Amino acid sequence: QVELVESGGGVVQPGASLRLSCIASGRTFGGYVMGWFRQAPGKEREFVAGISESGGTTSYGDSVKGRFTISRDNAENSISLQMNSLKSEDSAVYYCAARILAGVPRNPAQYNLWGQGTQVTVSP
Repeated sequence: QVELVESGGGVVQPGASLRLSCIASGRTFGGYVMGWFRQAPGKEREFVAGISESGGTTSYGDSVKGRFTISRDNAENSISLQMNSLKSEDSAVYYCAARILAGVPRNPAQYNLWGQGTQVTVSP
């Protein structure tokens, strides 16, 4: 079983950058597809980015493409989300997620494990 812990959230101004990290416990981290999702108040959980087991395949939500970059370090059991040019609409709780099956889906229901989330607020 893998446990996920996110960090790096905070309050920033529009246009700023922020880097989120997710540390996973467990020895089989390299076998999991990982993803970042976000959820704003009153909205559904939204796919942000995903990365394959090896890191060779990445996928991004349309609203963050070109601004956010997902990466992973299997030796460190971690993934990161570099967020640049942040906008107010990026404000949300960001969740790290993992799935044991292959593929990088955008549907949160296809991820088995979730962290507790970290708040990102983009405000002038």
